Amino acid sequence: MRNKILKLISKQVWTSKIKNSSTLWLIGIFNGLLFFALFSGYKYLVNQQETVEHYSLEVRERWENRPDKHPHRMAHYGYVAFRNRFPLSFFDFGMDSYVGNAVFLEAHKQNTVNFSEASLSNGLLRFGEISAGMILQLLLPLLIFFWGFDMVAREREHGTLRILLTQGVSWQELILGKSLGLFALALSIFVPSVIVGFILLIFNEFASENPQSYIRFFFLIISYLAYFFILSVLAILVSAKAKSSKSALTSLIGFWLFFTLMLPKVSQVVGQNLFPSPSKIEFDTNVEQELIRQGDSHNPNDPHFKALKDSLLIAYNVDSTHKLPFNYSGYVMREGEKLSAETYKKHQAHLVETYQKQQNVVRFTAFLNPYMAIKNLSMALSGTDHSAYNDFQNQAEDFRYHLAQTMNELQIKYIGNKVKTSADKKAIISKKHWSDLPDFHHQFLSLIQVFKNEVISIISLIVWTLGLFFLVNYSIKNLKAF
Repeated sequence: MRNKILKLISKQVWTSKIKNSSTLWLIGIFNGLLFFALFSGYKYLVNQQETVEHYSLEVRERWENRPDKHPHRMAHYGYVAFRNRFPLSFFDFGMDSYVGNAVFLEAHKQNTVNFSEASLSNGLLRFGEISAGMILQLLLPLLIFFWGFDMVAREREHGTLRILLTQGVSWQELILGKSLGLFALALSIFVPSVIVGFILLIFNEFASENPQSYIRFFFLIISYLAYFFILSVLAILVSAKAKSSKSALTSLIGFWLFFTLMLPKVSQVVGQNLFPSPSKIEFDTNVEQELIRQGDSHNPNDPHFKALKDSLLIAYNVDSTHKLPFNYSGYVMREGEKLSAETYKKHQAHLVETYQKQQNVVRFTAFLNPYMAIKNLSMALSGTDHSAYNDFQNQAEDFRYHLAQTMNELQIKYIGNKVKTSADKKAIISKKHWSDLPDFHHQFLSLIQVFKNEVISIISLIVWTLGLFFLVNYSIKNLKAF
């Protein structure tokens, strides 16, 4: 293919569209929508992070200023962990509005992450939010199809296509040249939003604490460029194969409906039917039943903990737990916490595995649907997908377990066996120990882990790009100029 011809054809596409006032209006409207989505998303992100920072400091201050008391009471006094928003979340909201933002951490119990935006807002949220990601994934493809449906079909109808081909232009050059011109029109909307998004990222003080934000933004740009190029080639190829402009428009609208509405919904239903997940009540019941089978640390006659007591008495050659060189109640609490945490993690891992299987059904449809590929990649790179949320849950649970076991260790070390209740003066330790517990810091997934989670989406975009080139070369054998 000759680069000069490609440049000439793409320039002709650009010039002919830009001369149309409706095209300029559409570009202006889309840029306006994108700027509004970016600025409103950025403002919400900053407000959310300031709120998290404020209450995180308040939680820490209250924890450290609690008076002298029994460490197990401190374990039940608990801690609150807040989910940080990734600096790029203003670009694509993903699941952020539908998952919780804070979780209360206490001994013996794994609480639900609460206070999602969906639970605190009115019913308008069910209609969706306007984010830059949503506009670029859902609305811009429709505009690309609207611009490209008649680029070849119209020339065939007007008789100019035959003249163009007789002058030495090949079908490959024609399709790729017009695809590049259509791609350039898409860039007139995408590039300004990238510039604004990059400026907002620079001014975001939280981005400086997470340098990988800039690397993620770079790969986010590459992903969207691949997506728009795929759609541009698809639009021109359909226009070239269609018998008329009307049939080309109908086909492209059908593709858009299939990509964005039909296939995502169908794949979700199929995934849920193939891999059904338990309800929250079922999940909690299963965990509780297994814990009952393992043993109750609060029941002195429980077989498991009675056997534990007997083994300790034999090991230390004493006839009473009061004669043990450490606090027996704290030892039992530590063992009970270990069992409950292991049981919960096992059931939680099984639940997450089920969710992953459901999601993989949706992910694999990306080989039939580039919309799913860019949607999953965009959420993952913006830090707003389910994997990011699940990672926060795991970090919060690890912190909860460490908190409970730290308090148990303090009880084992500093409290004697002869105390009768936790209100006994001898059962109270100094509050200086509270500050020894490290603060909770939510860490984001690494870029390598993000790519590992979305390898299917990445491969599907590559397959789509290569597949369309193959389809173009294969289709030109059957294309006609009249």
